[in-house]
Amino acid sequence: QVQLVESGGGLVQAGGSLRLSCAVSGRTIGRYTMGWFRQAPGKEREFVAAIRWSIGNTYYADSVKGRFTISRDNAKNTLYLQMNSLKPEDAAVYYCAASIRVYSSLRDYTEREYDYWGQGTQVTVSS
Repeated sequence: QVQLVESGGGLVQAGGSLRLSCAVSGRTIGRYTMGWFRQAPGKEREFVAAIRWSIGNTYYADSVKGRFTISRDNAKNTLYLQMNSLKPEDAAVYYCAASIRVYSSLRDYTEREYDYWGQGTQVTVSS
């Protein structure tokens, strides 16, 4: 089993920044793919970013490309999402997720491919 605990959400003004963290515990995650998703009220959960833990390659949704950065700290077993230039439409509950499946491309990981999920952290962006 893998446990994921997000933190770092909060209220920020449009144009501001937040860094989300996801503490990972349980099984060794060296071969996992990690992702961030978000869900706004009344909307479906959507993909934000993914990273292959072992080699650090990344993939982003077009809506956040150039503004958000996904990263991981091997020593701390922690996943991060640095969010800059936040917009009101970025407001949502953000979830981290882990996948034990191995696909050649990070584009192949849809929501269904993720096996473990955190409880989410709320991000609110005021205009």
